[in-house]
Amino acid sequence: MLHLLYIIAFTVIAFFAVSNLIRSLINIGTETQRTRNTWNSQRNRNNFNGGRYASSQNPPHPELLDEQGRPVNEPLLVMRSVNVDDAREKLDALYNSSPNNNQEEDQD
Repeated sequence: MLHLLYIIAFTVIAFFAVSNLIRSLINIGTETQRTRNTWNSQRNRNNFNGGRYASSQNPPHPELLDEQGRPVNEPLLVMRSVNVDDAREKLDALYNSSPNNNQEEDQD
């Protein structure tokens, strides 16, 4: 009898989880379509206004603008490949130079 109760409870919970998943996917799909449509209309409006941001649209973050207020059109993050041994040496140097490491050596 207890097994049957567990199977029924698990089935009900699984049904709620799957229905919630489907509902979330539908909501995300409609929000994406709505966002895409508003983005396209705002982009068309900005092209018509000379590329300036409309007053109803939020301005971009100041770090994304240059001195003249135009959007920066260059990479903002440049990553360089580092050898694993070099990275380990740098991390060891940082660890050894930390103040907490010196206090632990003094206590020992």
